[in-house]
Amino acid sequence: MEQQTIKADVLCIGAGIAGLMAGIRASELGAKVIIIDKAGNPIRSGCSGMGNDHFQCYIPEVHGPDIEAHINEFQHSQQGSLRNRDFIRTWLETSFEIVKLWDNWGIPMKYQGKWEFAGHALPDGLLTHLHYAGLDQKKILVEQARQRGATIMGGLTGYELLHNNGIISGALAIDKADPRAIVFEAPAVILGTGGASRIWPSSTPAYMFNTRRSPINVGDGRAMAYRAGADLASLELEMYRCGPKYLARAGKATWVGVCRDGDGKAVGPFVSRPDTKYGDPIVDVYQGIFADYARQGKGPIYMDCKGLTDDEYAYMVHWMKNEGFRAILDEMDKEGLDFRNNVFEFGTYELTPRGGVLYNQKGETSLRGLYAAGDEFTGGISGAAVFGWIAGESASKYSSNAKLQGLEGVKEYVSERIGFLEEILTRKTGPDWQESNIALQQLMEDYCGSLRSEKSLTAGLMYLTRLKDKVHKTLVARNQHELMRCIEVLNIIDLGELIMTAALERRESREAHRRADYPYANRMLEKLLVVNKKAGKPVASWRVIGQS
Repeated sequence: MEQQTIKADVLCIGAGIAGLMAGIRASELGAKVIIIDKAGNPIRSGCSGMGNDHFQCYIPEVHGPDIEAHINEFQHSQQGSLRNRDFIRTWLETSFEIVKLWDNWGIPMKYQGKWEFAGHALPDGLLTHLHYAGLDQKKILVEQARQRGATIMGGLTGYELLHNNGIISGALAIDKADPRAIVFEAPAVILGTGGASRIWPSSTPAYMFNTRRSPINVGDGRAMAYRAGADLASLELEMYRCGPKYLARAGKATWVGVCRDGDGKAVGPFVSRPDTKYGDPIVDVYQGIFADYARQGKGPIYMDCKGLTDDEYAYMVHWMKNEGFRAILDEMDKEGLDFRNNVFEFGTYELTPRGGVLYNQKGETSLRGLYAAGDEFTGGISGAAVFGWIAGESASKYSSNAKLQGLEGVKEYVSERIGFLEEILTRKTGPDWQESNIALQQLMEDYCGSLRSEKSLTAGLMYLTRLKDKVHKTLVARNQHELMRCIEVLNIIDLGELIMTAALERRESREAHRRADYPYANRMLEKLLVVNKKAGKPVASWRVIGQS
């Protein structure tokens, strides 16, 4: 495999919202920035490639001067328990700055000339999510990065982080089209590889890539960070999302209908007719309702948008187009369906981890020179934009003063890792990436799925260790494209091991982490569960959230 070395001040792995915002900020501060992305064209890659319509933020002229109320509301959200108040305050205080930047760059952040807040809130509650037209957000951010001199290289999969004694010296990436490995020498690396899909089976297991998030975002950053020795946290706290059954697409809050059972009765107490401000919050407060109704024989549950006025209908469809629902809208037109005349069955999608690479309000991780942002730990477009910007600033300042580590201390490691991939390419028989991915998904579903226990997790870890060993020894790739998929599978197998290790340690139930042997929430465990590598294996330990 051909080997090439490229130098940069700051390397961003991932060209999603976090990576692009980091690259923009670092570049305008004078750093030589390279952004790599596994997709060939970053304009439509990743979870944000098809658009978005909600941006969590605090705007003083809308919400008033009391940011503490906003922080309190956030801490009651699905992500709030993962972070301390200083982290949340930094996020919210910076959010309006980013909103104004985006609006100035050409991403329409206002609706009909005003800030429009809707969705993800209880009736009469504090509205924290700004509706915005994000259909072309990636196209605009890519152009902003290039205008500032950042180099964007597509078709490259981040493979390993390079470091000397816990200090980052760069990263190793693999070309998905040509037999080429690129060693990036950089004192600062920013991880922005997005969410983690394909760990559990999709809602249509035969179609592995029918996931609510981008199916090629599989937690590469988390796996690389773990192998390099960084801290990860809250991997055991999974979440569900819902939407049209059998067609996975995130964005439930864009729908403004009422969730009803087969008898037409609302399944939640919050709304009785379509509401453009709040939608139906039942699925925000009760994520597992669809799966529970199915198990109890009470389902299906339908999204009922009947009763929408013409203006309300146009309002919802406008945001659906920006949220990336065009495939759904096109299919409805093709089949002659109308939101106002038909109900749509909703269902639960696959489990996904909420946690990941632990970083602070400066974007710093536990390794010097390594930064992270966005879905690496904090979900959503807003978190990616805000902490991408902050991480870019931190990395730029660090790289300007950092002593270059050089690559002398990592040459042997680079050769060994490239040699491993070359071996996968030369094997004649063995399981391919799809077989290996399916085996992992089956193990995760059966032993670390919606109901867990010490016995199931212990057995699952034993089987997963055997799977990991066998895959490393026998995995086969027939070309560079398949090799990229093999790297993904190796990464999610590592993540599966981390998730099971953490789930075994958290002896309680909360949200989508449900222990049959500990069916209650333990308030003494209002802490971060941190996982890192010691003696080559994952080890879990508890940490007070304020010390994260």
